[in-house]
Amino acid sequence: MQRHRHQEFIRFLNTIEPQVPARKTIHAIVDNYATHKHPKVRKWLTRHPRWTFHFTPTSASWLNAVEGFFAKLTTRRLKRGVFRSVADLQAAIDRFLAETNSDPKPFIWTADPKRVLAAVNRGKQTLESVRLESVR
Repeated sequence: MQRHRHQEFIRFLNTIEPQVPARKTIHAIVDNYATHKHPKVRKWLTRHPRWTFHFTPTSASWLNAVEGFFAKLTTRRLKRGVFRSVADLQAAIDRFLAETNSDPKPFIWTADPKRVLAAVNRGKQTLESVRLESVR
């Protein structure tokens, strides 16, 4: 969606909801963006108990690699670009992906596993506190 507010996120959730069989639980992996924790999103979750949000740890090193990729896309292709339509923008992104994939540079993980596990545990604690708040 063009905007990333809680309204669009709830619209996204409402799009997914009927597409998953009613007997299935839904686990959504989301980052810690404020939109995902907005009071109206939390209220939506209480009305849809089969949904569980799993928040990624803040400062997770694998996310830094993804963010680095998007930063490179922004600075090398989008920042000074002129796009007269969404199709033009998508074409520019597709060209960047093709060029990047033609000479890939693998990401080498250098994170300390203990720090990663500590971040995961902090994420679990946050998830549990959100879950408890939604039950109250």
